[in-house]
Amino acid sequence: MEPLVESAALVLLLRTGSRPWQHYAELIEEAGSALAVLEQETGPQQQLLDPHPDLQSAVGQIEQWRAEGMRLLTVLDEEYPENLRGVHDRPPMIFVAGELRHEDARSVAVVGSRQATDRGRAIARKIAEHLVERGFTVASGLAAGIDTATHTAALARKGRTFAVIGTGLRRAYPPQNAPLQRRLVRQGAVVSQFWPDAPPSRRTFPMRNAVMSGMTLASVIVEASETSG
Repeated sequence: MEPLVESAALVLLLRTGSRPWQHYAELIEEAGSALAVLEQETGPQQQLLDPHPDLQSAVGQIEQWRAEGMRLLTVLDEEYPENLRGVHDRPPMIFVAGELRHEDARSVAVVGSRQATDRGRAIARKIAEHLVERGFTVASGLAAGIDTATHTAALARKGRTFAVIGTGLRRAYPPQNAPLQRRLVRQGAVVSQFWPDAPPSRRTFPMRNAVMSGMTLASVIVEASETSG
């Protein structure tokens, strides 16, 4: 089956389906096809009437995302991150701006408080530099404070770094990190499991943290409050 049609079928499943997203990841991996699962979900009566009334529209939407520099990767794609594939509640798809590389499987997340102290930011920079010098990719969440210090230090050492964000790729949060986000797209990657226009919320950031943890070999928490996600 054409990969673009499979991706479109998954988009339709997630737009219209009633199951939790992670259930669809399991179902389409078991079936080996998002289109097959879509056909099961729509039922025989709908298939007789019009098997895929919105499939072409979903194809067009994916092509528009590509034109904007956002690539959709599903669990059926070889390029889906190797580490994340082994996570129980992996997302069925992620959006990527920039380029994820095979070497990014050897990555460590460095994260922490948005209200970081000077000492905390200095520690984050040292850890990022240490990881880059030893050939690791450095991941973080593109938030203010520790995350910003981590990404900028990795870039300054000309190392690999990618961000996993808690919004859609069309947004930047915090807004003042928009230039850093664009730089990461050019020199690394920015990853999101959310629709491109999705806003920040209390729910999206813990979900983001789970994906970042799943994509990396380990996580280093530099500074965080007792109530931090």
